[in-house]
Parts: sequence; C-alpha cells; structure tokens
Amino acid sequence: MRNPLWTKLPLLVLVVLLLGASACGTGGAGRVTVLASWTGAEEDDFRTVLRAFTAATGVEVDYQGTRALDQVLASDVQRGTAPDVAVLPNPGSLATYARRGKLEPLDALLGPQPGFGKQWLDLEKAGTGQQYAIAVKADLKSAIWYDVTNLGGARPGTWDELLALARRLTADGRTPWCLGMGAPPTSGWPGTDWIEDILLHSAGPDTYRQWAAGKLPWSSSQVSQAWKDWGALVAVPGAVRGGAPAALLTDFGDAGRGLFTRPAGCVLEHQASFVMGGYSAMKRADGSAPRPGRDFAFFPFPGPAVSEVSADLAAMFHDTPQARELMRYLASDQAQRIWPGIHHGSVFSVDRNVGGVYEDVVSRQVSSTLTSPQQRLCFDASDLMPATMTGAFYRAVLEYLNDPSRLGALLADLDTVRLNVPAGEWLDVPCGQ
Repeated sequence: MRNPLWTKLPLLVLVVLLLGASACGTGGAGRVTVLASWTGAEEDDFRTVLRAFTAATGVEVDYQGTRALDQVLASDVQRGTAPDVAVLPNPGSLATYARRGKLEPLDALLGPQPGFGKQWLDLEKAGTGQQYAIAVKADLKSAIWYDVTNLGGARPGTWDELLALARRLTADGRTPWCLGMGAPPTSGWPGTDWIEDILLHSAGPDTYRQWAAGKLPWSSSQVSQAWKDWGALVAVPGAVRGGAPAALLTDFGDAGRGLFTRPAGCVLEHQASFVMGGYSAMKRADGSAPRPGRDFAFFPFPGPAVSEVSADLAAMFHDTPQARELMRYLASDQAQRIWPGIHHGSVFSVDRNVGGVYEDVVSRQVSSTLTSPQQRLCFDASDLMPATMTGAFYRAVLEYLNDPSRLGALLADLDTVRLNVPAGEWLDVPCGQ
C-alpha cells in the first residue's frame, strides 16, 4: 500500500529548508551590486573578473562604472541606496566611510590571507584598526621610465645623481623630462606624486607619515625643500618638453609620447606602473608599439629602498551572503590572477601567489617591488589626506609650476587649509614598516 502524502510532508519540508540554507550559505543565488570608477577598457577587464565570479558561485552582478565615483557613492550612501560593494580609489575614502559606520569589517570573513604580506594587510586597514578592504589591483609609483635605446650609462641611485643626469642631458641639447599635469577634474596629481616621492626619499618614511597625517607643516624645512628640489629638476629652462608651463596643458596620458619619437622628445618620465599600458598602446612612426623590456624600462626612484604605492580598494557596504561571497572571491588567488593575466603586465596584484602571470622582466620587477617582504611601502600621501587638503595640494602644484617664486605663499596657504581640517579627518597609516 502507498504511504499517504501527509506522512511525507516532514521530509519534503526538511529537503526544502536544507536546499535554501545551502544556497544562502554559498552565495549560489541572488545578486550583488557593485560600484567602481572603471569604464571603457578597464570596465571590460573588471567585468571579466566578475563573470568568473558568477561562473564560480552563480551570483549575478549588477555593475555600475562611473568616473564620478566619489560623488555618486556619497549621494547613494546619503539616500540609503549604497551598493553592496564599492571599489574605492584611495584609502582616505575608505577610512571616511569606515569611521561613519558604513562599512562591514572583513577580518572574520576573510581570515588568514597567506598571499598578502603584512604591509598590505596593514595598509588595507587605512589606519582604522580593522581590515575594511581588499586591494583589487595596485600601482608602484616610485618609478622613472625611459626608452632603453635613449639612456646609456649607469642609472642614478641618489638624488644628486638624478639631478646631474638631467643637467647633462640638457647640456647635450636633449630634454630630460616628459611631464603632463592635465587630468580633469583632478589636474595636478602627477606633480603631487613628485613631491611625495622626493619627500619620502629625502626625509624618510617617518617624516612622510607625519606630513601625510597632517602633523608636519607644509612650511617645514623638509616639505619646503622637497618642493624646491622638484623645481630645480623641472622648473628650469630646457628641463621639460615644451617648457614647464606647457606641462600645465599636457594631459598626463600624453606626456610620455616623447619617449618614443625619433628623435626623442624627452628622455625620462616619473609615473606610476599603470603607464606600461599606455606605452604599449602608443604607435611609432613605423606602426610598431613599444614593448616592456625590449623598448622601455624603469629604475627605482633614487634614494633609500622605500616605495610609494596606490591601490583600488574593494569595500563591503552591505553584509549580504552574495556580498560576502564576492569579497571572499576578490581576495582569492584565483580572482587576483585574472586581471593581471589579461595583460601579463601593466595591471598588478599585491598577492605574491600571482607572480607567474607576468611575462616580461619589467612587469616582474614591478610585481616583486609590490609583494616582496623586503620592500618597504608607503601609500600615496595625497590619497590619505582629507579631500579638502588633497584638492588644495593639486592646485598648489599647478600654481607652483606656473610661478615657482610663489612657493612661500603657496605653502602658507596649504598650512591654512591643514589647520582648518578637523583632526578626526586625518589618517595615520603605517609607512615603510
């Protein structure tokens, strides 16, 4: 005799509950919303990562890319419609949202991360005491690039040697520096990278940390000297392609084109490692494209062995099963390998287990600097500063290039901004430890 239906109901209910719990626990269903600054080709690359996540978990991703990320995210948070996950372009924004209680800590969710060095785990805390982010990709900023056919002799290892090289090139009738400040609406940031690198390598990580945290005046002898040193390098006749004022009108992405013209329009460029992608996309007169190692390379910023870095940081605004799955995935070796593997260089992970995807010696050098335990790293200072301070820094760089004689007044104005920033908005982040 067949069992009555009612005798099977408890079993059916149990199966349904177990299936529901399984789907919820693995994130194998549902959707997650993601906001980031990547559009165009970068969006295509990031969507490759997200498609792999969906294939692995079944979770669909609603992605929005916008260059106005700061404004869009601030508006969404204010309206109570923040995305589940946002990729923030700097640790200053990360810390701001963490302090306001808008982010979910990740320490318990992620657990040990053997591929990530202690320096990066500390940097991902952005001075908050808890891990709130995962570095989706990172850049090395303490690098000076050159066409390998245009630069002979030993590479400079000290500031004096770099200054001597630039003066020697000028005396030979060659233009030392490619320089472009244009990057609307944040024009000036390439110059802030210069000031930061000079201060980091001349005054050391401790002084750099105090300055980035708002504890050291802009008019201090150390900071003032960093500006003067930069001026001695680029704000003198013949130092910059088109002259220093031309740098104000040159887009940062176009500045390095002179490296690969014949004859060379400029010999050196100080820029972050992402520039490798820009160089490789440039076309010479014969139609060929520069390649890392064969055509271009870099040497570390002269001075002590410490490097300035930046990163795009994924943070979780809503603690949902799907968001948790995505954060775990982004922290995995599998996910960290995808984007660098698309280009085999120019995009870099801070996961030391990803090193095998880099095919050329230049990319491997960048990766080693970002991931080696022996390397000392410091976050880009302007990325750590409160937004008001960062904006003033950008503007001061532009004004200084236009008229270096105004340095004293510019630094005094920056100190006025610094003193008016509430103490709670500054970050004190480990540097070079």
